[in-house]
Amino acid sequence: MNWIFSLKTAFVIAILLLVGYTLLLNNEATWVLEDLALPNGDTRLKKATPQPVRQQINFSVQERTYQGDLYKPAQPPLAALVLVPGLAENGKDDFRLVALATTLARARFLILIPDLPNLRALKVRPEDSQGVTDAFVYLLAQRELPVHTPAGIGAFSYAVGPAVLAALDPTIRERVNFVLGVGGYYDLTQVITFFTTGYFQKEGQWHYLEPNRYGKWVFVLSNAERLADPVDRAMFSSIAKRKLANPHADINDLITHLTPEGQSLLDLIENRDPERTPALITKLPDSILSDLDALNLATKDLTQLQAQLILLHGTDDTIIPYTESLKLAAAVPSTKSNLFLIDGFAHVHVQSNDLDRFTLWRAIRLLLTQRQDSISE
Repeated sequence: MNWIFSLKTAFVIAILLLVGYTLLLNNEATWVLEDLALPNGDTRLKKATPQPVRQQINFSVQERTYQGDLYKPAQPPLAALVLVPGLAENGKDDFRLVALATTLARARFLILIPDLPNLRALKVRPEDSQGVTDAFVYLLAQRELPVHTPAGIGAFSYAVGPAVLAALDPTIRERVNFVLGVGGYYDLTQVITFFTTGYFQKEGQWHYLEPNRYGKWVFVLSNAERLADPVDRAMFSSIAKRKLANPHADINDLITHLTPEGQSLLDLIENRDPERTPALITKLPDSILSDLDALNLATKDLTQLQAQLILLHGTDDTIIPYTESLKLAAAVPSTKSNLFLIDGFAHVHVQSNDLDRFTLWRAIRLLLTQRQDSISE
């Protein structure tokens, strides 16, 4: 479960199902998907390309210091990509993220995966977008990267927010050519409504899908430290950790002597009426509200985005509903958005009988065409 907000378990399983899918063309996109499915296998991509180099690095941008991993293709890079680890305790070292970066490096992407401590701690903070921006600045400065090489940012689930915010940063906005977002969000009020009640809106109508409660408890864990009272902080941290370990665990023994701030958070997470959610959110402490506003893409002018959006989302996603990627795509000029809604492509598992393999392949093919002098045809 700790990979749920980074590479997406669904993505890996979906790729496994693509191996042997006879309707796909025998081109580079197919080779990349095959290699992702078989990271230790003797694939066509491995036979055709040299092994990339993975290098652990320390780097600084304007006295802000970071650690990360740089993946260098053996051939001259045709594109650069910052991959943002999602909410995952293993961060940059998760074997699935390592496999993704290695495969894309074989496809001649120069890859940087920054190690962002908040994401390792299952938290998203507004300052994380600065970390993404700094990683992008550092990556562009690599001597093996020719001037004007296409460059982008990739992120998964809740990390899509900081990635888009970084792409809007005036210091790099003109240089970010593309943003890859898998299972991302647009409106945090709607996301909170979904993971607490199971309801999401499409074309003004409420729809219900049983949510995976993981998102709710990560939200609680992420925001517990924002509560002013130390007893509240300890209590909600314990509640979240217990529920993350066992979604069916009883927490009644932990819900005692709450302050009004603590009660406001409890009222929100126990609510099941989608119409009440916005009002309940407004009662949260200002410390939480300020973070939500800073990370909420729905409050930002996304028409300033210069990058091409490449968005993938499963239609049966139970963490973040696919309507969030619909709204994110609609918030930018139509010439800037590329949306791939994929049946059978859920957040934590794949409905193998319903998987839209061809759409997934087309999304990977589009990513490959972002490279300079693309060789994906």
